[in-house]
Amino acid sequence: MVSPLSKEAMAYTPLEDGSVRCDLCGRKCTIAEGNLGVCKARVNRKGLLFTLSYGRSCSTSVDPIEKKPLFHFHPGALVYSVASPFCNFFCRFCDNWAISQERSALETRSMPPETVVREALQTGSQGISYTYTEPTVFYEWAYDSAKLARESGLFNTFVTNGYLTPEAVKTIAPYLAAATVDIKGSGDPQFYRDVMRVPSVDPIYNCLKALVKHGVHVEVTDLIVPKLGESEDRLRELATWVGNELGKDTPIHLLRFYPSYELIDIPQTPASTIERAVKVVAETGMKYVYAGNLPGSKGENTFCPRCKELLIERYGFTILKWNLAKDMACPTCGEKIPIVGVYHAG
Repeated sequence: MVSPLSKEAMAYTPLEDGSVRCDLCGRKCTIAEGNLGVCKARVNRKGLLFTLSYGRSCSTSVDPIEKKPLFHFHPGALVYSVASPFCNFFCRFCDNWAISQERSALETRSMPPETVVREALQTGSQGISYTYTEPTVFYEWAYDSAKLARESGLFNTFVTNGYLTPEAVKTIAPYLAAATVDIKGSGDPQFYRDVMRVPSVDPIYNCLKALVKHGVHVEVTDLIVPKLGESEDRLRELATWVGNELGKDTPIHLLRFYPSYELIDIPQTPASTIERAVKVVAETGMKYVYAGNLPGSKGENTFCPRCKELLIERYGFTILKWNLAKDMACPTCGEKIPIVGVYHAG
C-alpha cells in the first residue's frame, strides 16, 4: 500500500478541547485527537485535521460522460474518472463497495494532481470526473486536480451523493463545471436511515441549491429500489422540489436497481416500474426525464419538450443519432435545449 501524501484538510474548525469539526459534509463530524471521521478518510493530529486520501488512487478509467450520467453536458465527451477509497455513506446496495465500504487496507497508487491531469490529457479525454466512491472524502485531491485541469483546458465533474456543505460547494465551484447528484429511494428519510446509515437528507437539498446558485450544471439521479424505495408519492415530491428549486429544465435520471453487496435478495427493478416512474416525473412538469440502466428504452432519448421531435437517440452510453442545430435548438420548432458545451461526435 502506498503511503498517502501528507496534506492538511480543507474546511474544518479547531475546537477548544483539541478536537476538530469537519465542515466538508453534512455529517459535520467532531473528531477527537487521534481519531478518524466517519468516512475514515480524515484524522485529527494534535488539533489539525489531515486528509488520508490525498493523491491516493484506487481506481481510474476512461468513461463516456453519459455513464455518469450527464446527458446535457458535453454530449459524447470522454472523461478520465478517478477515485480514492472510502465514503461518507454506507449504502447496503453499493455497486463499488470493494473500494467505498471495505475498511481494510486497499491497494492504491500515489497519484498527485499533476499525474491526474497528465494522464487525462494522454487518454484524449475532454474532462475529469471525480467519481466511483465519493469526491467529498477526497475533496482536497479533487480540488487541486480540478484547478490544474481547468488551466489545461479540461472540464471537471463530480458524481456525488450530495452531502457537500454549501461552503464546500462555494469553494470548488469556480473549477467544477458539472455535477451528478445521486439520490436513492426518491429521498425517503427512512430509507436513508435504514439502508444507508445517513441521519438526514436535508444536506442533500442544501447542496443541490448551492450547486445551482454557484453556476454548476446539475443533473439528478434517483435509484428506484423495489420494496424499499419505490414510492410514487416520494418520487412526485422529489420531482416537484427539483422543478421548483432547481428548474424544470433540470435533467432527472430514474435508475434501475440491480442486486449488489448486501442487498442481493432484492430483485432488480422491473422495466415497467422505471417506465411508470418516468411518466410520474413528467406529469410534474419536468421537461427532461430519462430511464437509466435500461438500454434500448426510448426513455434514454432526448425529445423536444415543445414538439416532441426526437433530438438525441441513445443506446446505453452511446449516442446513435444527433438531431440538434449548432445552437442546441430543435430543428423543427426552434426550441432551445439546455445543453452545456458542444457535441463531441465519435
